[in-house]
Amino acid sequence: MRTLISRITGLLIAVCLLFPGLEILAEEETKKSKSNMLQFETITVTAQKAEENAREVPMGITVLDYQGIEDQGIESTVHIADFVPNLILVDNGVSAFYSPSMRGIHATVETLTVTTGLYIDGVPVLVPAGYDDSLLNIERVEVLRGPQGTLYGKNTEAGAINIITRQPDNEFRGIVSADVGEDNKKQFTFSLSSPIQKDTLYFSLAGKSYEKDGYIENTQTGEPANDKKHWYGKLQLRWTPTDRLDITLIASRTQYDDGTNNVNLTEMGAAAFELPAPEDRKISPDEPGYNKSSSDAQSMKIEYQISDTLSLTSVTANWVFKESVYGDWDFNPVKLMHFDNDREFSLTSQEFRLASSAEELKWLLGIYFDQNKNKFHTEGESMVPQMVSTTKYEYSGTANAIFGQATLPLTEKVRVTGGLRYEEQKADFENMVANTSFDGSWDEVSPKISVDYDIAPGFMTYASTTKGYRSGGFNPYAMDPEYETYDEEILMSHEVGFKSLLMDQHLSLNGTFFYLQIEDMQISQAISPSEAYVTNAAKASGTGVELELAATLTDSLGIEASYGTVDIRFDEFSDAVGDYEGNRSPYAPEYTYNVGAYYRSPGGIYVRGDLISCGRIYFDKRNEYARDAYQLVNAKVGYERENWDVYLYGKNVTDTEYNSEGFWDGFYTGYSEPREIGVKGTYRF
Repeated sequence: MRTLISRITGLLIAVCLLFPGLEILAEEETKKSKSNMLQFETITVTAQKAEENAREVPMGITVLDYQGIEDQGIESTVHIADFVPNLILVDNGVSAFYSPSMRGIHATVETLTVTTGLYIDGVPVLVPAGYDDSLLNIERVEVLRGPQGTLYGKNTEAGAINIITRQPDNEFRGIVSADVGEDNKKQFTFSLSSPIQKDTLYFSLAGKSYEKDGYIENTQTGEPANDKKHWYGKLQLRWTPTDRLDITLIASRTQYDDGTNNVNLTEMGAAAFELPAPEDRKISPDEPGYNKSSSDAQSMKIEYQISDTLSLTSVTANWVFKESVYGDWDFNPVKLMHFDNDREFSLTSQEFRLASSAEELKWLLGIYFDQNKNKFHTEGESMVPQMVSTTKYEYSGTANAIFGQATLPLTEKVRVTGGLRYEEQKADFENMVANTSFDGSWDEVSPKISVDYDIAPGFMTYASTTKGYRSGGFNPYAMDPEYETYDEEILMSHEVGFKSLLMDQHLSLNGTFFYLQIEDMQISQAISPSEAYVTNAAKASGTGVELELAATLTDSLGIEASYGTVDIRFDEFSDAVGDYEGNRSPYAPEYTYNVGAYYRSPGGIYVRGDLISCGRIYFDKRNEYARDAYQLVNAKVGYERENWDVYLYGKNVTDTEYNSEGFWDGFYTGYSEPREIGVKGTYRF
């Protein structure tokens, strides 16, 4: 089997090296046809909550459409980051628990917030738990880079990710696919869309079943410890009783039935607990761990076209993530650190928007409300009496906001955009074990101003200043009232950029330069050598650059690339154990880039290769623990027909290890995903 895998891996690497030959083939095809290059199509997005051409939106934005998602092998939210400059999704070792870092801005795990909001058909996911979605029947994914406080509000201080499902219509269509690969991977997906009553009522249905053996060995049983099993389903109903009214209801559910976490102790962590040094990708727990979590989301969007230029939109959303995780965190046949976690996160939101698309002045006004409730219950078991623990607490809150944005053309080539949002939050905290309670309230004003200028046809430049923020919160275990709450983190971003279509619209090149200022930075501060809380103890600043390129060399051959770099450092930050001024902010990679090329012939042959890289990142404020830079190679070769496709693919075909050794303050190692070789077949009807 390994020999076969090695041969397949060699084949896939060879595929990546075929591109020079494919370019020669492309030149021959070009000689046969003087002009067979495909021009880029107009990409319509709703990044600013109104339909716009993506190349006219004055901000950094990456758009992945359905075809791109399929071609690049993006199966869920976590894979999006591979193709977006200056974005990584940090794997915290627990299924469906990812914390985004956008432009080097990352939320410490203790805050249970995010810096980049995730919006799934209008459903806000504003915590790292449940920051996941299976991308089935998707029209597009929009990744907005930079603060989005004006239109999106809290926890979008560094950006936002919008996932938009394809709407059903009068066309009957369906897709089924099967995917099998290494480590007994089995994935089956389907989507179906159809009218129920032509021109009036429609539905779509999508589902996914996924399972794969783990890559960490349980030496007690000889079996993989971190197996994965997921199920996903999504139902959409759409009703258009008139030409002016469009109502869409979407409900989805993800169920996890996974093994233990993808982590182990480091040598330092094992030594601290007087345990044997860990073996690579081997654990010896006395009890197997599990993750039986679920995520449920529902949204209803009502759009009413009052006139040709005036529209009213309502978005009602509900999201619940329930986590049930049991873990042996000492990874040894002793009962030292066993934790049984039951947590629930819920958010219900309502937004109303009134918008005008008139050419002389485009504007939008909105109001927003939400209510959230989060419950936590953890039982810690240990043979050491001092390490036995029970925690049970919950916090709930509300948010209210009013916002607006307008774009005014000053001339035929110059436009100015201004926006403002006021948001107020209130929250209550109750500790059922300690019988304590306290509350907090926060409010924030988030302005935005930008100017864009059409220098020439197909070439636009812009400059902007925007503000974003992250919610304040609670320290559940605070013994001192001074540290019970902490305030919002504030980010000001100053950005200049350009967007262009060159070479008769065969080359797209976009670039951005930004300067960031972070005030009241939420960070874990040691108030004594043995006690630490999240406080607003730091200030930081940084600069960065982003570039995105796409070119269609012929109607068969194209290339895509992006590059991002950011340098964020503490301007002020010290605590009881050190001074960190000048250190790099944690989870801010020095750079990210991807380079991809594809060949899709009229005869049905498809070949693609991608190189994905992430620079060095630090895990701690001392800059003591870090993950080195790494590069991954993905490849894909297949045969495509009108109704069916078949592919041989490889992810991380060189089997590169890029473990996160030393995260969680040096105690744990998060293991990276190994190579995956597989075959995928798709049938469309």
